[in-house]
Amino acid sequence: MDTIIFYILSLMAVVCGILVVANPFSRNPLVSALFLLGTIFSLAGLFILLNAFFIAAAQILIYAGAVIVLFLFVLMLVDLKEEVKKKIKLFALITGIIGSLMTAGVFILTILYSMPLKTQKDMFQGDPSELGKTLFIKGEFLLPFEVISLLLLIAIVGAIYISSKENNSGDLHK
Repeated sequence: MDTIIFYILSLMAVVCGILVVANPFSRNPLVSALFLLGTIFSLAGLFILLNAFFIAAAQILIYAGAVIVLFLFVLMLVDLKEEVKKKIKLFALITGIIGSLMTAGVFILTILYSMPLKTQKDMFQGDPSELGKTLFIKGEFLLPFEVISLLLLIAIVGAIYISSKENNSGDLHK
């Protein structure tokens, strides 16, 4: 039964992920954000199948709860009618395809040449205390964690700057 659920959730994640980027039904970015929400929930279901309940809950709370709300907030502030009118340029299409093929090549090479795990004892097994110790007490991942928080802060400040009414006139402090 777990195998069937895995295939259903995997198919749902892949289909929703593709529809986020290439949606033939609508060019509205809000629809893409909703497909991203479907992808996030299906990935949380896959984490539940792996008995990683903490990561599944974090996936739903952080990504579905906060990031999607932030995306929708920014999309509501940006003029979507102007974005829909833009046409795809040939240069952007070619560079996008080349970048996607290069990313897929790196992904495939990583899978082919990666070493399997030596022991299963090193895994966290869904224990949030071990994850917290690894992140903060040992300090192994403290710098990447802080860099991500800084990037999110910059994104929020950028969204506020873009959405300000005074920004259209060129001077923010009129």
